[in-house]
Amino acid sequence: MDVNITQWLADARNGDPQALPRAFEALYAELRKLAQSRVQGGDATLSPTMLVHETYLRLCGSGEVALESRQHFFAAAAQAMRWIVVDHARHRLAQRHGGGLVRVELEAADAAELRPDQVIELDQALERLGRASPEKARLVELRYFAGLEFPELAALTGRSERSLKRDWASARAALHAMIG
Repeated sequence: MDVNITQWLADARNGDPQALPRAFEALYAELRKLAQSRVQGGDATLSPTMLVHETYLRLCGSGEVALESRQHFFAAAAQAMRWIVVDHARHRLAQRHGGGLVRVELEAADAAELRPDQVIELDQALERLGRASPEKARLVELRYFAGLEFPELAALTGRSERSLKRDWASARAALHAMIG
């Protein structure tokens, strides 16, 4: 399956307008599962289907995204999901006229439980982390916003689970310090 995905992404870079949608369709079930874990129970106004479809529009809508591999595809999808969840949280806060920012506990399973103000605070901290350590910020996006587990991350990044867990702990500590 990875060979088809890689070939479709190469075809998309070479101008085939149907190649990226084919790759997205092949990965739709995985993306839907990830989206389900991101919005399940937390926010009834953003459904998993809506999140995946918005992700599709962000990745495929402009026609300018040059994805090179399955890893690159999931990194772009994780970033798109992050932007969508944050935009949605900002919109909800604007409707309620805000509130105080509070401490955010960073666990992958908790993503669906965050309030909009917590999502925005996490996004701001993640932006700061990205300036200091882009690799760790990317790891947080893939683990937290895309919901990938360490074995999946290891396969996707080509790094050992042990080093990913070490970076995850370091990224969590940095984010907690920024948020706290």
